[in-house]
Amino acid sequence: MMARRRGLEGIVRLDVRVSVEGIPTAVKVRESSGHDSLDEAATTAVWHWKFVPAKRGGEPIEDTVVVPVRFRLGDDAG
Repeated sequence: MMARRRGLEGIVRLDVRVSVEGIPTAVKVRESSGHDSLDEAATTAVWHWKFVPAKRGGEPIEDTVVVPVRFRLGDDAG
């Protein structure tokens, strides 16, 4: 909410290590939005996400994916 009141926007790119169960096991900022509060909010949110794990030969494997999280203010419609 504080970031919204301050009018902060940006994209955070995170490196997320995903287990074979689809659970994040490590999250780190690859590219900052330029605002610590947005970087922290993105990191916190991604820890609660569930992913579809990568597969090799049809079997789920642990892997790392780059996840962009965009913070944009504006009209919610469209």
